[in-house]
Amino acid sequence: MFSSRLRATGAVNELTRLLAEKRRAGARILDLTESNPTHADIPYDTAAITSLLADPRAIRYDPEAAGLPAARAAVAGYYAEQGLSTPAERILLTSSTSEGYAYLLKLLCDPGDEILTPRPSYPLFEFLADLEAVRVNQYPLVWHGRWEPDFHALSAACTNRTRAVIVVNPNNPTGSFLRQSEAARLAEFCAQRRLAIISDEVFSDYPLTRDPARAPSLIPVEQALTFSMSGLSKIAGLPQMKLGWIVANGPEPLRIEAWRRLEFIADTYLSVGTPVQFALPSLLSERHGIQSAITLRARGNLEFLLSRLGPDSPLAVRRPEGGWYAVVEVPRVRSEEEWALRLLAGHNVLVQPGYFYDFDREAFLVVSLLTPARVFREGVEALIDSLID
Repeated sequence: MFSSRLRATGAVNELTRLLAEKRRAGARILDLTESNPTHADIPYDTAAITSLLADPRAIRYDPEAAGLPAARAAVAGYYAEQGLSTPAERILLTSSTSEGYAYLLKLLCDPGDEILTPRPSYPLFEFLADLEAVRVNQYPLVWHGRWEPDFHALSAACTNRTRAVIVVNPNNPTGSFLRQSEAARLAEFCAQRRLAIISDEVFSDYPLTRDPARAPSLIPVEQALTFSMSGLSKIAGLPQMKLGWIVANGPEPLRIEAWRRLEFIADTYLSVGTPVQFALPSLLSERHGIQSAITLRARGNLEFLLSRLGPDSPLAVRRPEGGWYAVVEVPRVRSEEEWALRLLAGHNVLVQPGYFYDFDREAFLVVSLLTPARVFREGVEALIDSLID
């Protein structure tokens, strides 16, 4: 009696089972998977942030499908600070980037249509696509000293049912940005095939290296219908505030028609809370201190990780260009799952196996650079020790 769009739920993998067992026993877990900044000892000005939600204007409800004008203007101002010009009229607020994906799949796809998603990447697209009765085809990111999209494979994955290409910029977990040349090639590819681009840019404010050739945003793209997404969850370290946005760009007639339809979808749900919309200009101002703390943490942890892996180390780091994660390649003497279980069972260290992110071969482990420094260092040392057990 239930929809086939919902995957079977309830199965518990061995790593999750072991973790629950360890926690029930009171074990101190060195959690190298922490992705929630509100759980990661990041300093917040609690009084200042919570006071912003007490705006008396929030008691009145005046529905705006695309979001309150002042909130959309604040997002436009955020981009202007980065030298990116986008009119507030092209910005639509959502409760999250996940909801943004749902809106865009409704806009672009009929049941049975397809989207192209990167591999490896965050394991969310299949679930979101299933809920919209949309199929996922993957295109690979390949390692040539840095992670790059394989445009030949991208073209091969494209069918007459393909409606959009998703890019995550920088990618999670590889931390790879698109370069300007790659963004231009992608825009040309999609324009020629009348495909939309969906660019997830939630980690773009967290570069770990400098590269003037990178494209931190696809907002400048005009050849193809393009939707750039971000939100407070990452750029302000405030996932609980539940506010994201979509910026629409592309050829004017197509963009105008897409916007009309997208606004209709948003008007059907009216999901964004009024208090957070009124608070948005100030929350965006508050982001600088939070971003500085997160960036300092991520860069410090990455530097420590790299310092512990010399040229003769059996471990290798696929160095990230941005974001909060690092990919560690471990010897293929055992599977990723076996590595993760061994670390948890013998050292109380929690990492994510690469297959969670659809790496196309063994053996990779993913660690979060957001982890508090002391825990991160203990966990990395235990990871190194596990190689000689």
